Amino acid sequence: MKQDHQACIHCGEDCGPAPIQWEGKSFCCQGCQTVYQLLNDNQMGQYYQIQTAPGIKIQTDQLPADDKFAYLDLEEIQSRLLDFSDAGVSKVRFFVPSIHCASCIWLLENLNTLHRGIIQSSVNFPKKEVSITFRDEEIGLRQLVELLASIHYVPEISQQSLEKTEKGKSSKTLLIKIGIAGFSFMNAMMYHFPQYLPGSESLETGFRVIFGWLSFLLSLPVLFYCSSDYFLSAYKSLRKKIISIDLPIALGLITLFLQSSYEVLTDQGIGYFDSLTGLVFFLLIGKWYQSITYEALTFERDYKSYFPVAVTKVSADGNTTIPLNELKAGDRILVRNQELIPADATIEKGNANIDYSFVTGESIPVSKNPGDFVFAGGRQQGSAIELLVQKEVEQSYLTQLWNQEGQQRAKEAPMANTINQVSQYFTVIIITIALSAAIYWNFSNPEKALFAFTSVLIIACPCALALTIPFTFGSTMRQFGRKGFYLKNAEVIEKLYRIKTIVFDKTGTITHAQSSRIEFKGETLTDEQQQLIKSLAFHSTHPLSKTIYESLEEPKNLEVADFKEIPSLGITGKVNNKTITMGSKYFVTGDQSGDKELKTQVWVFIEKQILGYFQFENSYREGLQDTISNLDSSYELHLISGDNESERDNLVPLFKDHARLNFNQSPTDKLNYIQQLQQNGQPAMMIGDGLNDAGALNESQVGLVIADNIYNFTPACDAILQADKFASLQRFIQFTKTSMTIVRLAFLISFLYNIVGISFAVQGNLSPIVAAILMPLSSVTVVAFATFSVNLMVRKRGL
Repeated sequence: MKQDHQACIHCGEDCGPAPIQWEGKSFCCQGCQTVYQLLNDNQMGQYYQIQTAPGIKIQTDQLPADDKFAYLDLEEIQSRLLDFSDAGVSKVRFFVPSIHCASCIWLLENLNTLHRGIIQSSVNFPKKEVSITFRDEEIGLRQLVELLASIHYVPEISQQSLEKTEKGKSSKTLLIKIGIAGFSFMNAMMYHFPQYLPGSESLETGFRVIFGWLSFLLSLPVLFYCSSDYFLSAYKSLRKKIISIDLPIALGLITLFLQSSYEVLTDQGIGYFDSLTGLVFFLLIGKWYQSITYEALTFERDYKSYFPVAVTKVSADGNTTIPLNELKAGDRILVRNQELIPADATIEKGNANIDYSFVTGESIPVSKNPGDFVFAGGRQQGSAIELLVQKEVEQSYLTQLWNQEGQQRAKEAPMANTINQVSQYFTVIIITIALSAAIYWNFSNPEKALFAFTSVLIIACPCALALTIPFTFGSTMRQFGRKGFYLKNAEVIEKLYRIKTIVFDKTGTITHAQSSRIEFKGETLTDEQQQLIKSLAFHSTHPLSKTIYESLEEPKNLEVADFKEIPSLGITGKVNNKTITMGSKYFVTGDQSGDKELKTQVWVFIEKQILGYFQFENSYREGLQDTISNLDSSYELHLISGDNESERDNLVPLFKDHARLNFNQSPTDKLNYIQQLQQNGQPAMMIGDGLNDAGALNESQVGLVIADNIYNFTPACDAILQADKFASLQRFIQFTKTSMTIVRLAFLISFLYNIVGISFAVQGNLSPIVAAILMPLSSVTVVAFATFSVNLMVRKRGL
């Protein structure tokens, strides 16, 4: 009598006649029981609720030995593996090949539950990478890897990963599969060639049998290795009760193989192994083309895109502002309060207070002294510091940080959600049509039944549909970047398309503070007082501080101690042991009554004396009137500013509504204002300078920062616009509608292609191999249409 075996709770494998038991549950091996017990002890049973038997079979000999990862205790190895390590916090990125499902992602992103020394972790599923931030004192790199290995997510650590020259392992595997499929296809075609010629029926039986078996043998590696991804994808999706776009392909391949094998085994012919191997070969070619095209878009965005950020280079000739990508190792740079450190460097001058929350998530600043090493991605808090660059800027690293912040707050776009739903229904419809065609031809002309079934499954793949948004939006992002408008991710395009309200900040956004006319009112400033004021203003990145700094002619800056900058209020510090405070009237004098002249003012206090104030006449950005006028026809416009109402009379003709002009607003007021708008069903875009608007930028549907020729890299925003491109703002926003139109047209092309292809396939006149050639051509068509259309419309719209 056959004994029923139990499935392993962890991995789903057959436990055999003698399963390992623990608390009434069966396991196939000691390793699976160990992992299950570890998760159970840490109350992480949800891992098994996300997907049935989500684990991978674990052999006891695969568990980490005591000294297997001892080499990770070596400082030389650690320094080459870690992306970041400072103040007891480190960050590392591992390639983990065993990541395979939603449960893996959930578990790896909840590693902090397994060990309190882990701060956070995130998974890049397509790349099978996990990024982990951890506290060195509580868990070392070796212990971290041993923890991962104990739950069978063993990182792949090789010389290649140590050298940080990661190459696409998946691309290499894909090329190997293409080579095997191509070899099998060419030989199978040769064996089948006599079948295509007149008189093939007179071919000796012995040759036909040999050719059939040879073709069968050639098809085995193609079916079980080259096309394994399609079967795995279809199987895993079905386990999740999802019908993926790979299911029709898997069904077509299985059908061809079974029918062909039956004919060879029963000596009825040599089957359709040429069609099977050719089908896989051309499918893989299409997959390779799609991957290199998409990687080309990603590569340009990650490594070649130039963010509108600059850095102040210190030289014997004075301070100059240079683009970030021109910064070299050995350069001396100046980093002011709230500026981001662009490259790994050592401190040459000044005391640093580095906020690494952008990198690690830890918001406690780290104190650094001259000679100390600082990592790229930290943000200086306090007075300006001078750094000596040790490594050239890795633009990709800053991009990774920027995108990482975006991934944490990104929500799935409605269009992408729609495509996922359409793809599932599409696949069900295609399978139904294929089965119907096979049943029909099986009764009327059985010879056509197989070709009709497989051809419909292959040619009607919704791959082109799935590629529409990535390539259209990817091309749009690339063109925007070349024109000075930089988006965090593709979803921002759709968000821009859906906004109904635009909220402007004033100072540094619609005004150009550096071009403002400035006048000091009060006692005449002595040379010493001017030097003190200029030295303090030098350390601030606020537009008004920079204007004051540029207006004073004192050649030398003095050392500043205890520098502090309070958003929307002002700055303070000690110069030559004299306390200086500069900012709003309330911040300096304590007077809340306001100023009757209603001008933009920066008051000055030195020691125990209020000296007076700098008064500004705002200079508006070029093209502001036309930009506001064009936007007003399509969007509801608001202005919200921390300044007083001095410019109300100038702004009312532009915004046309007193109720939409808001002054004397704190950062919290701005945040609340955006929240109120969006609660009322008005998806809003906040446009600011990134200095005092972080909360409002983060809360808005789209946060846009206007970047002048200062180092301005703001993680809270979704997009950055170069200041000299401000006049093109309306054209950029409007072009997102053009992109959406291109997406819809690409959808239409994809659907028309499928309708025409299916109409031929159901007639049984289209061989699977021809369908396999036509299927990637549909993807090529959509990609070419999206790219060409975006490029053409950019030129036509004059961006």
